Amino acid sequence: MVEVGPFRALRPAPGLAARVVSPPYDVVDVEEARAYAGGDPDSFLRVSRPEIDLPASVEPHSDEVYALGRANLDDFLARGVLVRDEAPTYSVYRQVMGDVVQTGVVAVVGVEDYDAGRVRIHEFTRPDKENDRVRHIEALDAQDEPVFLLSHRSADVDAVVGRVIAREPVIDLVARDGVGHTLWVVADPAEIEALHEAFAAVGDLYVADGHHRSAAASRVHAARADQPGEHGSFLAVVFPIDDVHVMAYNRVVADLAGRDADGFLAALGRNFDVAPAAGAVVPSRRHELGVHLEGRWYRAVARDGVVDEGDPLARLDVSVLQDRVLAPLLGIGDPRTDARIAFVGGIRGTGEIERLVASGRAAVGFTLFPTSTVDLVAVADAGHVMPPKSTWFEPKLASGLFLHPLR
Repeated sequence: MVEVGPFRALRPAPGLAARVVSPPYDVVDVEEARAYAGGDPDSFLRVSRPEIDLPASVEPHSDEVYALGRANLDDFLARGVLVRDEAPTYSVYRQVMGDVVQTGVVAVVGVEDYDAGRVRIHEFTRPDKENDRVRHIEALDAQDEPVFLLSHRSADVDAVVGRVIAREPVIDLVARDGVGHTLWVVADPAEIEALHEAFAAVGDLYVADGHHRSAAASRVHAARADQPGEHGSFLAVVFPIDDVHVMAYNRVVADLAGRDADGFLAALGRNFDVAPAAGAVVPSRRHELGVHLEGRWYRAVARDGVVDEGDPLARLDVSVLQDRVLAPLLGIGDPRTDARIAFVGGIRGTGEIERLVASGRAAVGFTLFPTSTVDLVAVADAGHVMPPKSTWFEPKLASGLFLHPLR
């Protein structure tokens, strides 16, 4: 049983959500964040990316930046931009991106469940990013970016959610990127109890996106173990496994490790059938790769026997690429730390890979078939860890629609 509970959320005041809502902190760089906020005093990026209010010369992980995030949050509270629920609530959160519709429940999840492995992970964290999230949470004394969690489908959860979404939402907006965000607050005590009981029977949860945020929440809780407050849980949105949209997380590599293009393609051909493609390759099946090299695209398909289909980790296409191409042919032993590799979210399309290769910032790019949520759960249940950046969930959870204060 995982504790999935209600909490007293901080939310945008009525009528202000469209001004507050922002992209997540980790999908925009500082210049993109500064342009998005455009000097708007109510943009939540002033809290999640406070460096946008400082000169470009200020180091983004300096004490000044974290302190400004807290000052900006205090400003939002003082001006009534954010207001707090009077009592603990859940929320139902729906996102619409074209034909993609996903609906989850906003809640807080027990840190002890995370520490005990009942909230399962599939990636290791990077110490620098984890440290950043710890300092950010400590400075705000709140969790402002939710963890994206998956659960097995529950008819009991669905029944409550179905009743809730039949009512008028408290927030219904379309963000600048065209993604719709709709929110219903669940304040009725009977519905709160029904959701709590339903989630208690769901079983383990799975981190889809937010490994650094959940790990940071665990560290903050440990550091505050003898202090009062709500640090024993972390902010999350829980979606059914079959209700979310996963895209590929593609890769580019800076050089060919001493090979020329012909030599690399010949080496690739030892385990893959490689053929030129007429245009950009977006893989449509497992174990198919797109390869972009010297302005041309190639389709590479793993030969029979190359992939161990009985191993839930080895059969992932991100593992096939790592084990059969990146490590042996390009010398990328640890993609978490090697500066020669970079990751390109599927939402950016093949054009971003072409741009990086054409600019000389990368020598070769790879497109992959997306990792499914079924594969993610199988790897997590087996206690394995995927290569970094194995999944790109889209649409992303918006920032600023709900926060979890720790006091």
